[in-house]
Amino acid sequence: MATLRRLWANLFGGWFQLRRRFPSELLDEMATAIAAGERAHKGEIRFAVESRLPPLAVLDGVDAPGRAQQIFARLRVWDTEHNSGVLIYVLMAEHRIEIVADRGIAAHVMPAEWEAICGRMRDCYARGQWREGSLEGIAAAHALLQQHFPGNDKTNPDELPDRPVLL
Repeated sequence: MATLRRLWANLFGGWFQLRRRFPSELLDEMATAIAAGERAHKGEIRFAVESRLPPLAVLDGVDAPGRAQQIFARLRVWDTEHNSGVLIYVLMAEHRIEIVADRGIAAHVMPAEWEAICGRMRDCYARGQWREGSLEGIAAAHALLQQHFPGNDKTNPDELPDRPVLL
């Protein structure tokens, strides 16, 4: 039954609103927020939004956490000097938000802290506040990274692209 609900959501959910909910101007603003926040810590944030999963992927059992792991690898979020990459993944059709942190961060930040960020983002998105939810999620992730991976006033190279990816 759950597979059928997920299949229905991915076939007919609001996935077609991807560009309306994440217009170029918002992507620019998000990229600026990511770049600005990364100056205060050693972490690297990537933000990816996927409108829906292919029907065969749903039938094969691919879910949002598994897909987030795949995107984490595809975008090479793990490829940072301090193993401090973080992926914020949004699957619009299923109303799911996942945060995947590389091993350097996962050793210090509890999963409940990431889930709290996801919950705040979900609440904003449910109210149609796509801009606010996205920017709040980015700011909250920066706050955690600054707490656990401060920059220590050293120049931190920008190792990953800052612009969000629409899949």
